Amino acid sequence: MADITTVWQGELPKIGIRPTIDGRLGGVRESLEEQTQALAQRVKTLLTENIRYPNGEPVQCVVANPCIGGVAEAAATEALFRRENVGVSLTVTPCWCYGSETMDMDPLRPKAVWGFNGTERPGAVYLAAVLAGHSQKGLPAFGIYGRDVQNAGDSVIPDDVQHKLLSFARCGLAVALMRGKAYLSMGGTSMGIAGSVVDQSFWEKWLGMRVEDIDMSEFIGRMQKDQFDPEEYEQALAWVKENCPEGKDYNAEDQVRSREQLDSEWSDSVKMALIARDLMVGNPRLTEMGLGEQAQGHQAIAAGFQGQRQWTDHFPNGDFLEAILNSSFDWNGKRAPYIVATENDALNGATMLFGHLLTNTAQIFADLRTYWSPDAIAGACDGYRPDGHAKDGLLHLINSGPATLDGTGQQEQDGQPTMKPYWEITDDEVQKCLQATTWHPSITEYFPGGGMSTRYRTRGGMPSTMTRINLIAGLGPALQIAEGYTVDLPDDVHDVLDQRTNPTWPTTWFAPTITGRGAFSSTYEVMNHWGANHCVLTAGHVGHLFITLASILRIPVYMHNVAEDRIFRPSTWNAFGTENRESADFRACETFGPLYGRQ
Repeated sequence: MADITTVWQGELPKIGIRPTIDGRLGGVRESLEEQTQALAQRVKTLLTENIRYPNGEPVQCVVANPCIGGVAEAAATEALFRRENVGVSLTVTPCWCYGSETMDMDPLRPKAVWGFNGTERPGAVYLAAVLAGHSQKGLPAFGIYGRDVQNAGDSVIPDDVQHKLLSFARCGLAVALMRGKAYLSMGGTSMGIAGSVVDQSFWEKWLGMRVEDIDMSEFIGRMQKDQFDPEEYEQALAWVKENCPEGKDYNAEDQVRSREQLDSEWSDSVKMALIARDLMVGNPRLTEMGLGEQAQGHQAIAAGFQGQRQWTDHFPNGDFLEAILNSSFDWNGKRAPYIVATENDALNGATMLFGHLLTNTAQIFADLRTYWSPDAIAGACDGYRPDGHAKDGLLHLINSGPATLDGTGQQEQDGQPTMKPYWEITDDEVQKCLQATTWHPSITEYFPGGGMSTRYRTRGGMPSTMTRINLIAGLGPALQIAEGYTVDLPDDVHDVLDQRTNPTWPTTWFAPTITGRGAFSSTYEVMNHWGANHCVLTAGHVGHLFITLASILRIPVYMHNVAEDRIFRPSTWNAFGTENRESADFRACETFGPLYGRQ
């Protein structure tokens, strides 16, 4: 088995926990040291038991010791955090502290404060005071305040506090993991798609990442010169023959390609997958082959493959490389997915990256292709009308075959179909995902260069979140979110609707949750308000995490169906309006500007 190369190696950003304390010596501070450090250690335990890096390892936390009672100890903690590569800051206290002397002043580090809600000492008063300081200094911070008063010696972290601590930590860690990494643009603009006009300013100013560009001739050169691991190629090709069954050829008779041609396309597709991965994250095996420069990769945690048409008119399409790299397994076994956007849609790539870092799971890349109303379905399918989640109609998510194989829905959690972090996926679930997928010769009129497209149908009943980042002139990036469920249709109904587009492509039937308001007044309006032809589907109802992450990066959310009581943004956002939260979000993001913006 080849080594599984990933950028998630070495020293990863840690979460720093800052126990702050009343600095008055002579009785006050001494009485609080043990309680304050114990509070910090309980938070550390909560985080390390519930949050993992994309490589599956528990998140690492650094707890400041001694507690922070004034500016000298705050400075010492800052020096510690810089040495330890702390990327997220969480201040905790059960008591009053000196706000501006003890606060975290790093402008780029996501930060939150938990003020213990106990009446013996005013931790909640410090929380209010230090959050006012953060607001006044333009350093947005999340405030965590428990609903119920606790006793001073209570060792339990209440559920509502746990939820906020974990939500903030997951989102803050996603921000820290992106910083300094790269998006790899493999090729250029695909068929005039705006999202594949890669905006480097967006990646740099909002995400803290760089954009790396390569011409697609790099693929041709590496394929012709055999600049990939030959042993892994043979292993991968054998695995493909065993695990990737070919399905029906839907080409017209005069467009059917020969067996020899299809075998050549499979060979090239496997090489393309190896090369794309090596370009993203490097491969030490190439150094052994005398290819030291190629072995380094581009430190890319996300990438996009241009494909159409400059590539696909002449060479196999990127469907196999995208589908297999986006999956949580391949010939090397289970591993973290490599995020690769079809048609080099970098905005969908960024959205996929968000979903992956928030959940550690694979992401479905799709076209938001069609809205099927109940009447239209009935007209096409002998009067059949969907019910349940789909009673207001369906959105057909489908693309040319690049979607992750995890998207089959063959993984389960608590009896529901889902997509899981790779370390939770069983061997049986891997086989079920593979068995639920067939590979079809691509439609020649679309892809003259050939290639293979995946076909599967996502299992219904999966709680899911559909998202998309769009770039708006004069505004910048803005995020859309729609929580809902995947849906099962009877086979005959599915076949009729699926045949109306392209049966060689993977299909997900999605029903957004309708609220009766705004863009969510109907399923049709969700489709009508969507800002681009592409979308991302993430397993689980995690729209609240996308909202929290977006607020840290200063990306406004202009369409969502997440309940108000699940939304968690920096406390400063309240100053921009408490009645219309969506409008307040826009004003706050505009005021503070992108997290890494050069003002």
